[in-house]
Amino acid sequence: MEGEKKNNLRWWILLTVIVGTFLGRLDQTIVNLALPKIISDFGITVTSAGWIATAYILANAIFVPIWGKLGDTIGRKKVYIIGFTVFIIGSVLAGLAWNLSSMIVFRVIQAIAGSADYPTAMAIIAVTFKEGRERAQALGIWSSSFAAASVFGPLIGGPLIDVFGWRSVFLVNLPVGILGLFMALRFINESRSEKKMVFFDWWGALTLGGALSALVLVLDKGQDWGWLSFTSIASYIISVVLLAIFIKIENTVPEPIVDLRFFKIPAFVNTLMNNFIVFMGMMGGLFLIPVFAQTFLGYNATESGYLFMPMAAALMLAAPIGGRLTGRVQPRYVIFASTLVAGIGIFMFSFLDPKSTALDIMIPLSIMAFGLGFGMAQRTNVIASVVDPHEIGIASSVLALVRNLSGAFGIALFGTLLTNRVYHNVLSINGYSFLHSTNPAVVHTYISLVSLKAQVNAYDYVFVVASVMVIVGAFAILFLKVKKERTDVVVHVE
Repeated sequence: MEGEKKNNLRWWILLTVIVGTFLGRLDQTIVNLALPKIISDFGITVTSAGWIATAYILANAIFVPIWGKLGDTIGRKKVYIIGFTVFIIGSVLAGLAWNLSSMIVFRVIQAIAGSADYPTAMAIIAVTFKEGRERAQALGIWSSSFAAASVFGPLIGGPLIDVFGWRSVFLVNLPVGILGLFMALRFINESRSEKKMVFFDWWGALTLGGALSALVLVLDKGQDWGWLSFTSIASYIISVVLLAIFIKIENTVPEPIVDLRFFKIPAFVNTLMNNFIVFMGMMGGLFLIPVFAQTFLGYNATESGYLFMPMAAALMLAAPIGGRLTGRVQPRYVIFASTLVAGIGIFMFSFLDPKSTALDIMIPLSIMAFGLGFGMAQRTNVIASVVDPHEIGIASSVLALVRNLSGAFGIALFGTLLTNRVYHNVLSINGYSFLHSTNPAVVHTYISLVSLKAQVNAYDYVFVVASVMVIVGAFAILFLKVKKERTDVVVHVE
């Protein structure tokens, strides 16, 4: 009877961290929909409003490793609850913001608090589900929740903004957050590493934060600034210099904020690379699809959001299936098949044109999502399995950081590729086209057709490039070797 109670408690813990992860990720996607209304209310420019998102991304990236280290040392439940509580407070404050400056400050508070979720949640799951196969299934279900939140953001955000105004996308976090906080207090047991922290690597945290700030900033703003502008080049230099200093610090301090020995584990590095490639392809694709649907197919924002509903279902269906294969099939084969399917889904987008239907978008999205979800449990479980038990939180923070950076890289890379390809296509099409008329109406039609063909062909080109990158990443994972999966996680439980 007691064994059954413990088993039920484990799944309640999983549901609890899913609520937190879903809420944090949802907030990240839903706010973009509110930007036009915020711009109007605050009387600001689109460029200025961009800092609302940029400030969140920067703060989130900087603090993920710090929370991961603190969770392992002072207690994961403690850190999780602190982060969740401050996130709720930051959400309410953002909903009450009166100008751009106050909004940016409150979004930074949200981001700092929200960044505590991923590393502590993954560590909580890893120490709660100790048996390898069950742990992989739990990690897969949990991982699919933050991907699903990216899909549900537009579906939930549109009606909220239309009916209750933009402030509602922040204030809705209060009731849901209180529920998640109550569940965390009720179900999660405190756990921490047996290794006690006697030194906190503040210099490592500061240099890593500075390097990430410069890198994420240039990825987010580089297309506006120009990738070879003075500001962009300065950002590259700052990022590289601070990263070099960070590596030197981490090799000398007794308790580094990121244990660089992780990167001597081939399975860890290979899995991180696969995560980077897959999430770069996915985030780049998710960034371009709504733009294509609204620009060439005439969909509005809400209709574009509906296109992603089957994708959410595919993600949630695939994740548990992949988790059940743990211990039955080698992780590299599951991750290979997963990545290959995701690459095929992305490649199918290259057939889109102005005559495409909703199904022409929904089917590739679902295939891509199924592939992504199918290997999600295995990717996450490999990371948790190949590091020492007392460093699971730090390792998961590295995984979170890689996923965040891959999304920023994907959007920056595909956006730049698209812009450059459109310019190239216009020149190429003009070079092979002839117009035997000076009629203004005919000239206007000609220019419109050239522009349309140049843009559509550019989207096709970007999706082909993205799919090739992901498929190459699939074959690279075949070199993954996990010598032994760790299930002997030792924790201090209160």
